Amino acid sequence: MGKTNSKSKSVASVAIIMGSDSDWPVMKAAAEFLTSHGVTVESKVVSAHRTPKLMMDFASKAHNRGIKVIIAGAGGAAHLPGMVAAITPLPVIGVPVKSSNSIDGWDSILSILQMPNGVPVATVALNAAKNAGILALQILGSHDVKLQNAVIEYKKDMEKEVLKKKVGL
Repeated sequence: MGKTNSKSKSVASVAIIMGSDSDWPVMKAAAEFLTSHGVTVESKVVSAHRTPKLMMDFASKAHNRGIKVIIAGAGGAAHLPGMVAAITPLPVIGVPVKSSNSIDGWDSILSILQMPNGVPVATVALNAAKNAGILALQILGSHDVKLQNAVIEYKKDMEKEVLKKKVGL
């Protein structure tokens, strides 16, 4: 975490940020999914509450560095995705994380989900960072045929897995 992860030295397309390093066990699923499909990612801790200046700098400059999508995970009050979305022109995907001080994750879900008009955050299920990675790949694939084909193949593979399982029932 904290570096660009990829098989090449290219600029990251997706930034994966989280409020605390304790969120990494959840958030790494997005990084693993994206890198397995050839997408370069960067991952780092950017806290809305403990490092607000860093968060504002990150959010206001991410698009200038070549980032196309931001995945932001947060637990508890979970202000990071919304605050980043308020500043950046990029799409933000929020991952509610069930943290140690959480109210069964509902606090995180509602904080990320209930954004005011004008500040959208695409919100996935509690601890569903892999879904955030899939959505990021779909967003990138809307302008890149190679990545769009990767999404198509991924969905075909899921279908094959389900069809195999129905035979045994």
